[in-house]
Amino acid sequence: MKFDVIVVGGGHAGIEAAHAAAKLGVSVAMVLPNPDKIGLMPCNPAIGGPGKSQMVFEIEALGGVMGKLADQTAIHARTLNASKGPAVQSLRVQNERDGYASAARDLIESISNIQIVRGEVAELLVGKEKINGISLTDGRTISATSVVLCTGTFLSGVVWYGKQHREAGRQGEAPARYLSESLKNTGHELLRFKTGTPPRIRADSVNFSVLDEVSSDNPVSSFTGNPGAKVSSSPTWLTHTTPQTHALILANLEHSAMYGGEIEGRGPRYCPSIEDKVVRFSDKERHLLFVEPDGIETSEVYLQGFSSSLPPYLQDDMIRTLPGFEQAVIQRYAYAVEYDAIDPTQLDISLMSKKLPGLFSAGQINGTSGYEEAGAQGLVAGINAARFSQTQAPISIPRNLAYIGVMIDDLVRWGIDEPYRMLTSRNEYRLLHRQDNAEDRLTEFGYSWGLIDDQKYSVVNESIARVKNEVTRLQNLRLGVDLASKILTRTESSYDSLEQMDTFPKSNLSLWEKKKVEILIKYSAYVERSERELESRKDFESLKIENLDIAKVSGLSIEGKQALLKYSPKTLGAAQRIRGIRDSDINALLVYSKGKSRKIDINVSRETL
Repeated sequence: MKFDVIVVGGGHAGIEAAHAAAKLGVSVAMVLPNPDKIGLMPCNPAIGGPGKSQMVFEIEALGGVMGKLADQTAIHARTLNASKGPAVQSLRVQNERDGYASAARDLIESISNIQIVRGEVAELLVGKEKINGISLTDGRTISATSVVLCTGTFLSGVVWYGKQHREAGRQGEAPARYLSESLKNTGHELLRFKTGTPPRIRADSVNFSVLDEVSSDNPVSSFTGNPGAKVSSSPTWLTHTTPQTHALILANLEHSAMYGGEIEGRGPRYCPSIEDKVVRFSDKERHLLFVEPDGIETSEVYLQGFSSSLPPYLQDDMIRTLPGFEQAVIQRYAYAVEYDAIDPTQLDISLMSKKLPGLFSAGQINGTSGYEEAGAQGLVAGINAARFSQTQAPISIPRNLAYIGVMIDDLVRWGIDEPYRMLTSRNEYRLLHRQDNAEDRLTEFGYSWGLIDDQKYSVVNESIARVKNEVTRLQNLRLGVDLASKILTRTESSYDSLEQMDTFPKSNLSLWEKKKVEILIKYSAYVERSERELESRKDFESLKIENLDIAKVSGLSIEGKQALLKYSPKTLGAAQRIRGIRDSDINALLVYSKGKSRKIDINVSRETL
């Protein structure tokens, strides 16, 4: 078998990689043991959330498919942080878990130049210092110019239920047994990480009447502008842990694989297990938990925030300490999974290996966590794998243009020592990289790369023009003594309140376009200030600090000093992007490097507007 691009894996990274490569006209093989697992949502059946929805909107703007699949199978949608500024407002869509997988497989099977190949990879095939393809455990070989590894948690995967373990990539699925060794043989260094998932509860055993119900927004938002037909068909619910839950966990920590020392891999700091929460935040009497349906007529609910590696018999007792779950029956027990990942500093900004030309990787194999992070990487890796096979130059998404660029820059520049999760706080450009303006920022790129067709390109540009014209109109329209734009900047005002005024000439904008107009006017001063601050940072990129004696720089935080000594950045611009570096640390470096005795205020705030 011979293809231009091989995509190993059919999860969220693999779907975007295969779709993007095929869209660019190359032949693609999607290789995985079981095609029924394409698009599976093994963790929470939802897409979006803070820092994540922004990437889904970016994927959509670039021509990817995650947002379409999410909207198509949505049963609940809600904007998180709606009361805060637009930089952190984030759409989260609850999906039918099985419906999402079915829609994803239908999509892949509908693309004529993608062929699904059932099998497990045995070895990477190398010739003339570049990838030549792969061999499968059944003896078949597949040749290709490019290979994209999207293997999730399957590399030498081990799942843990308490201190009992078995080899698996996730519950009930065999791991990738040989690929880790093949990566090592081609010069790649691997990391060992772990993640976890909560128990699934039988829905008919939960007393929903005592839970706090959370309804969909009205009107409802979507990633594509086309909310699915079932988007408001189910609420979600809230419950919480109790002192009894905490006491039970603390009394049984020795039965946890994590706390017993059996698991060596590092877990995600920002998505901790319930054991981690109870231990690390011992002052809290309760932890909020989210009860989410796996579908409209599902037999299961997903208990987000309650991942655990404690043994099943303890999980039964723990669950029944939660309000509404006194008679709950666990249908699938929580478990932890330990797996290998590539050290992402071995990749370049195109997500191609520096060790083996033609080999790309995306998703959890690169040390990230989350569907959205995986999908975004898959899109970039798929584009570049196709371009590599066509001997075209790689593309990259600059850090100052998108959340996707921030994530990839973080990964390949600094590496990771725990699973990476995208957060709004990681992005110094977050006020400029809002979910509402993803099309404005990225559609031109998707069109130039060949992922956006003429029709969509025209529709997007017409919408952008309508929004721009409406902003100009409001800046010149008087409603009584005030300009409409001035009225809109008031805290209590909205575009909707303008429309309710008798003297306001109505427009033909969509709800989404009206929201964009409102944000552009209401937050224009903040956006302009952010642009000025970022402009002032450009000088930092050329300010050399590689010869500074860090030990002599006064005013550095302990974490900042440790990070500077570890990574040895060459410029101040590189230093400011290191995790753990504060604005006060940048200020201290700037003062010391210029030999000044007074503190220089660089006027950069990482607080959320």
